[in-house]
Amino acid sequence: MPVWLQARCGLERRNVVALSVLLVVAAVFALQHFWTGRAQSVQAPEVMRAAAPFGQSGAGGRREVAEPAVSGGTSNAAGPAGAEIVVDVSGKVREPGIQRLPAGSRVADALKAAGGVRPGTKTDTLNRARFLVDGEQVVVGGPAAPAPVPAPGMGGPVAGVPAGAAAAPVSLNTATLDQLDTLPGVGPVLAQHIVDYRTQHGGFRSVNELREVNGIGDRRFADLRNLVRP
Repeated sequence: MPVWLQARCGLERRNVVALSVLLVVAAVFALQHFWTGRAQSVQAPEVMRAAAPFGQSGAGGRREVAEPAVSGGTSNAAGPAGAEIVVDVSGKVREPGIQRLPAGSRVADALKAAGGVRPGTKTDTLNRARFLVDGEQVVVGGPAAPAPVPAPGMGGPVAGVPAGAAAAPVSLNTATLDQLDTLPGVGPVLAQHIVDYRTQHGGFRSVNELREVNGIGDRRFADLRNLVRP
């Protein structure tokens, strides 16, 4: 530094050296602070696969998560695979007739298989949640159908079935003359008329066709409708 500046500021050489060292240290500290605070590039996090349950591993020894199996529209709870029942859906449905359904089906399933109920039909007398029984008839738009009758030996007399009558409904399509003769109000002559009718028309599609047999009026039909099936 010039002598006149040193004399004016009153600085000695050692003071100037100390001041210079201090400035250098401050500059180094500022440079280090700027360098450490600069923006740095960050890598995207690596995607980690979920660990599989213990004991399951994929190819190459890597564990993988087992995906849940997607079940179909029909549940196995309906019954054993391959089992089916046959029911007769008659009345005000789009496609009345015999329907084959999986075992364990309900009345709603039978209506769906028959094409659905016709518009304007009241279904208050139907219990759509009831399980179906093989060989029964579901009448839509008519009086409430009787509950399925259990097989012989399963219990006492059933309501609506006269004492001494067969516990199981008599099939109009397969019963013999002797079996038809056991029905109340049906003798040998009327039993023969029933057999003649099913021979001429290829069998009974519903119990309501019993009205068309010669010798069966409304009163006798009311007595027989709960005791027979197609």
